Amino acid sequence: MPNSTICLSFDFDAYSVWYSNGGLVTPNMLQRGEFGARHGVPRVLALLAAYRLPATFFIPGHTVESFPDETAQIIAAGHEVAHHSYAHIDPCSQTLAEERADFECALAALGQHGVRPFGYRGPGGHSAHTLELLEEYGFLYDSSYKGGDFIPYRPRIGDQVSQQQPLVRGREARLWELPTQNEFDDWIHFHFNFEPYRNGTSAPSKVYELWTTHLRWMDKHVANGVLTVLMHPQIIGRAHGMQLLEDFIEYGLNLGVRFCTMLDVAKAL
Repeated sequence: MPNSTICLSFDFDAYSVWYSNGGLVTPNMLQRGEFGARHGVPRVLALLAAYRLPATFFIPGHTVESFPDETAQIIAAGHEVAHHSYAHIDPCSQTLAEERADFECALAALGQHGVRPFGYRGPGGHSAHTLELLEEYGFLYDSSYKGGDFIPYRPRIGDQVSQQQPLVRGREARLWELPTQNEFDDWIHFHFNFEPYRNGTSAPSKVYELWTTHLRWMDKHVANGVLTVLMHPQIIGRAHGMQLLEDFIEYGLNLGVRFCTMLDVAKAL
C-alpha cells in the first residue's frame, strides 16, 4: 500500500498580505489580519493540539515583529516555523539587492525567537535569483512552485523559454520543491474582497470534496505521495474553515495517512 503524507501548512501573514495585495489598504482590511492573529492562530493551535498533529507555519518577518506572542506560541507548541519573506513583497518586483535585504530582515526577525528556518514559501512568486539565494543560505526546501501535486522534485535554475524559442533547461537546484496547488489553498476558496471583487464564499462542503478527493486518489495511485495544504489563519480560522479543517483531518486519520512537518518530509527525501 502507498505510504501517504499530509503536510498542513499555514501562511501567518497578518497585516503584511494586505499591504502587498494591491489597492488601498484600509483599517477594515488590516483587521482581517488582526483576526488571524487574535483568533485564527489560537484556534488552529488548539485543533492541532487536540489531534496531536505537527504543522508548518510560514511567517513573514513583519508578522513576527507585529505579533511576537502569537509567534512564540507557535514555536512553543513544537511546530516548524519557515521563511515567508519580511514584508510579503513579491520578489519579482525587487532587485537582487532588495530581495536579499528583505530575505535577511526576515531571517533576523525569526532569529530573535531562536528560529533558523530551512523551508521557504515565496510571497506571490520567485524572482530569477530566489532559488540561488535559498541555496546560498542552506535551505532544504521550497514550497512555491506548482510543477507537481503529490511528488517532491528538484526545481530547475536558469530555465530559458519564450514565445520565440522552446525550453532550454537549466540545472537542478540543490533543494527540494514541496509543491502545492490552487485547489489546496483556502485563500482561493474563501477570500472575499470588494475591490477588486472576489466572491470568496465557497461552501466548505465543496472544498472538503476537493481536498478529500485529491487525497483519496493520491493514496490509491501515488506511492509515498505528499499532499501539502496551504492555509491562512485569517481565512481558515473562521468557523466554517475550522470545521472543514477538522473534518479533513479526521478523514485523513481514518484513511491511515500520516501528518508531518514539511521539514521532516524534506529531510527524509
